[in-house]
Amino acid sequence: MFNFIFKSLPYFRCVVVSTSPTQKLHFLQHYPFSSSSSALKSVSSTPNQHSFTVEYLIKSCGFPPEKALSASKRMKIESPDKPDSVMAFFRNHGFTETQISVIIRKLPRLLLSDPEKTLLPKIEFFQSKGVLTEDIAKILSATPSILRRSLENHVIPSYNFLKELLKSEAKTNAAIKQQTRLLLFDLHISVAPNIEALREVGMPESIIVSFFTNQSSAFTANADRFKEMVEEAKKLGFNPTTIMFGAAIHALRAITKSNWEKKVEVYKKWGFSEDDILVAFGKQPRFMVVSDDKIMGIMDFFVNKMGWDSSVIVRRPVLVCLSLERRIIPRCLVYQVLLSKGLIKKDFGLFKMMESPESYFLQNYVKKYEEEAPELLKIYQEKLNLSK
Repeated sequence: MFNFIFKSLPYFRCVVVSTSPTQKLHFLQHYPFSSSSSALKSVSSTPNQHSFTVEYLIKSCGFPPEKALSASKRMKIESPDKPDSVMAFFRNHGFTETQISVIIRKLPRLLLSDPEKTLLPKIEFFQSKGVLTEDIAKILSATPSILRRSLENHVIPSYNFLKELLKSEAKTNAAIKQQTRLLLFDLHISVAPNIEALREVGMPESIIVSFFTNQSSAFTANADRFKEMVEEAKKLGFNPTTIMFGAAIHALRAITKSNWEKKVEVYKKWGFSEDDILVAFGKQPRFMVVSDDKIMGIMDFFVNKMGWDSSVIVRRPVLVCLSLERRIIPRCLVYQVLLSKGLIKKDFGLFKMMESPESYFLQNYVKKYEEEAPELLKIYQEKLNLSK
């Protein structure tokens, strides 16, 4: 079965960039020792035809000197007019300085574009679909390459594909915000075959939509690989008519065969058999996606500090997916305080206590006992603060 599954200290330096033999611009930059010297020498010896480009990228866009020099070899800014108009365009459409810097660093040649012709149509398209200004800025700064895609031949067809699948603009916009890279794919080629593969094994349309909404990245897998994951999920006993089938596919996509085998060995150190691991994976696929260090930390806490047998985790594998510092340790501390005061018995539902949402936990396990244990909330909050 498993063969199938698969330094430096920083300092500040004043940079001098020549714009002409008689004029120099001085400003402060922050560099690591390891790379700044060569970068500064390169900037100071930049040929005249590139000097303005380098100066503009550093001063107006926040480029490090070495990045500015590299970009200047692929583009030439002859005057500030066009790049200034691009920078102003982004500011006027709700982009923060940080977001603008991120976009320009990834796509410096945008500074040479006509914003009214190349940028505005995409902004207006998203606006027409009800995407908020702040969300447009987040989407495009997270994945600036969208700005290089053809609106008519790529962005609009991909958006319409998503809308047809999800049945509403609101859900489509939410999916794009969650996975901005979706608009970089030709979804008719990369995603449509994978959706069809799920339909062929009997997954209901509502489950496909739910799966896609929550785990859209899984759908961008190669079609052949996606079919392999579908078949493997079936072999492992997952029911294609349930959302857990999608969770299994997502987990199988997230882990390679070699990583799977490493995690098997990690769990075996705590007494798990291979059958135990398959049982736990069947209940909670994320059980095999968490890092090796997290597995070791959580198992050490439950086995060595709480005195549990590892079989408990086979029954409740979701526990491995919880945060040790932010969830497990603070709540177990509350449990121990309540137990020591005789407010609960040892067979108290600790699993539910750890797995419940924060609001439910506070209401039913902290505030409920505020008269008998008034210090409980303070103890819990102090432990949470220590984990930050």
